[in-house]
Amino acid sequence: MPIAKRRLRLRYALAAAALISACGGGAQSGPEAVVLPPQSSSTSTDDSVTLAQTGEDERTAAVPIMRSDPVWGSRTALVTIVEFADFQCPFCSRAAATVAQLEKDYGPHALRVVFKHAPLPPNLHPEARPCAEAAETVRALAGNAAFWTFHDLAYHDQQNLGMASYEAWAKRSGVSVPAFRDAMRTHRFEAKVDDDAALAKELDASSTPTFFINGLRITGAQPADKFKAAIDTEIEAAKDKLTKGVAADDVYTRRAKDNYSTADDEDAPDTKTVWKLPLGTSPQLGPKTALVTIVEFSDFQCPYCKREQSVLQQIRTAYGADVRLVFKQMALPMHPRAEPAAELALEARAEKADAGFWAAHDKLFDAQPQLDDADLDRVAGELHLDLAKVHAAITTHKYQHTLDEDADLGDDVQAAGTPHFFIDGRRIVGAQPFDKFKVIIDEELAKARALVAQGTKPEDVYAELTKNGQSPPPPEQKTIVLQGSAPVKGPLGAQVTIVELADFQCPYCKKAAGTVNDVLAAYPNKVKLVWRHFPLPFHSQAELAAEASVEAFRQKGNDGFWKMHDALFAHQSDPDGLARAQIDGYARTIGLDMAKVRTSLDTGKNASSVDNDKQSADSAGLTGAPSFFIGTGNATGTWTAYYIAGAQPLAKFKKLVELALGTHP
Repeated sequence: MPIAKRRLRLRYALAAAALISACGGGAQSGPEAVVLPPQSSSTSTDDSVTLAQTGEDERTAAVPIMRSDPVWGSRTALVTIVEFADFQCPFCSRAAATVAQLEKDYGPHALRVVFKHAPLPPNLHPEARPCAEAAETVRALAGNAAFWTFHDLAYHDQQNLGMASYEAWAKRSGVSVPAFRDAMRTHRFEAKVDDDAALAKELDASSTPTFFINGLRITGAQPADKFKAAIDTEIEAAKDKLTKGVAADDVYTRRAKDNYSTADDEDAPDTKTVWKLPLGTSPQLGPKTALVTIVEFSDFQCPYCKREQSVLQQIRTAYGADVRLVFKQMALPMHPRAEPAAELALEARAEKADAGFWAAHDKLFDAQPQLDDADLDRVAGELHLDLAKVHAAITTHKYQHTLDEDADLGDDVQAAGTPHFFIDGRRIVGAQPFDKFKVIIDEELAKARALVAQGTKPEDVYAELTKNGQSPPPPEQKTIVLQGSAPVKGPLGAQVTIVELADFQCPYCKKAAGTVNDVLAAYPNKVKLVWRHFPLPFHSQAELAAEASVEAFRQKGNDGFWKMHDALFAHQSDPDGLARAQIDGYARTIGLDMAKVRTSLDTGKNASSVDNDKQSADSAGLTGAPSFFIGTGNATGTWTAYYIAGAQPLAKFKKLVELALGTHP
């Protein structure tokens, strides 16, 4: 997920003095340092707001805060978020962007953020523990500001976790590499990671990320609106405490006690809401007359989905024909073998009906974690499937439409991870124990039996129980102010425009480029792409790359820009792939006038064009790249459109394109 530019600005404004002191006289500059932009006019400059160390009294809070915890914001903030997270967890990375947005929206007087380590076991996330120890080493050697810089770099470049990266990020955070290496070699600061992990276990924060908002639990990478609802409620409750004479630095302890003592069920808010979920034609296990229906969003490469299979079997044993399971596909982007496995399972269903699907389902989970081609061939052989048809289904993405439909539904009902369950429309998140399911199943059974007693047919019970359920919220829209000309790909008269704001050094922008091309291919003559520059401040080579692409656009129009765009992304990961010498080489290959290229890059001639696009990003309150706007019209001036943050799946783009076209069901 993208890192919040303004988060870094705000942290820098609040903690520059601490960072300068920790670095022995000043933050480093140059290609190996994070070069943070000047403080924006929206950033608080109140000297009373600091990254204050916590007091000893917060050790006794329901969710304790220690002096050694990394902290952003004021000790007297009305609301405190304590986050337990894992640096290798993709959902923690996604949540980091949400927290950054919350910091921007509320500021350090209203919101404080405290980070605690909860690395998952090495068989799941082998780099989670080493990265946690590296981050803690940076904090111990250089303080809060250095920790948050390392934190953001690690989540932004999550695919490159490893000691070489940790040393580079430590250096960028202002830490001496020899001192860092020595501390890591001796595991000098590992006790803090152990203490945090022990506390996570004590608080039953068993999945990541887990948040406590003034003691109120939220599990998973939830939408910003869910956090805001809790924060807004807590702000009012905190103000009430202050009016009753509670000291400002005691508010957190008091509210955490109130909230945590009543938070017996971490998912209580979710399980009380009934969502209206269509079953469609998805595979079902159990009779249509079952009185309770469990809809599962799952991924064949997800270890937590595999772990939960024993619980689902326990449910089937305990309840028999009273419960049916409906399977929805959610092949996550970070699991490259999930989609081929899903294609195999759906081909098994095509050949052998639902029984074939569930047989493939069991064997695919047994085949984890590899699920490589040999594993899939073995599963197909054991099921006596037509191997040629299986290969064709995988290579041609035969069932992509089904995968997209399920992913679209998952997005609608905010199923932001796997496994994700809805019991008669009531949500359970993650790999949970049998007892958590049993409470809801028993309640739903009682409702179902009452309906049957009143004359409802058993096969109609699910529809009756969910008919008044919550419908999906409308997709997010944002308004952006666009100025000047920009490169375009696709027909100029296309009905739908996608505006992308991106950074040539951002790996997620590179990843998203392929998805956007797939969108254009899926809607020929209907969709066009407009590129806008959003080089992030911590990417030292992004600005130069953006200016070079502007020059390519000036000289050779759209064709020149997209050739430079493709070259920059193609070589993004190469050593010095975005360095000046290499960029000159790309320009020469494209056939640009090299004298003009040298003049423009030496003088910063094209910087104003890039700055115009950055102002557009600021107008929409954007905090990271890539960001996308999808709507109708030519996307000029003040423009309101559907919004996507980050490198999201193809299904999400297609859904918004079809909404803009008016063809979405």
